[in-house]
Amino acid sequence: MIKTREELKEYMRCDKEQLGIKRRWPRPFSDEIWKYERMLRKYEFWTNQKGVLSCGVKFVYKCLFHQKCVKLGIFIAPNTCGKGLSIAHINCIQINHHAIIGENLRIQEGVTIGASGGKAPIIGDNVYCASGCKIIGDVKVADGCVIGANAVVVKSIDEQGITVAGVPAKKISNHNSDKFVYFYKHKENE
Repeated sequence: MIKTREELKEYMRCDKEQLGIKRRWPRPFSDEIWKYERMLRKYEFWTNQKGVLSCGVKFVYKCLFHQKCVKLGIFIAPNTCGKGLSIAHINCIQINHHAIIGENLRIQEGVTIGASGGKAPIIGDNVYCASGCKIIGDVKVADGCVIGANAVVVKSIDEQGITVAGVPAKKISNHNSDKFVYFYKHKENE
């Protein structure tokens, strides 16, 4: 949850590095995913602020965020993803507002992280969600896991650093997410 301007800058820096972007600012006629992620983080920041002024600014960011969601076919609820979010492709991405997701999520197109019976997934750090996968309900996904293309996860994945695939998803290998997730340098290590 982003509460201070310093946290906002840190989240935006980590997201940019996870996307592999070296430029300072998004290009005017491209970089749509980066612009979406920046808008998401600013909307999260203003959602968590108190006061009369912040209500007005929050409303403006809510409208701008909604426009980006509709344009790109992506809806990621505010305050669900940790820093280092990386969206690989646009279209058909849905993340429920009750989901709790750790740092360095790499997500492809067609992914749904949704609730069932009012319970939403809890996803660890450094997880890679391949094209079309679905993570539904009261499940936990351990750190460093890979969710294969079109997999449907309806049971918790407790073992760290494995690959699951299929319907319903089952362990298929001991390969972790290291080749898919870029580990940004923490500020204190620079």
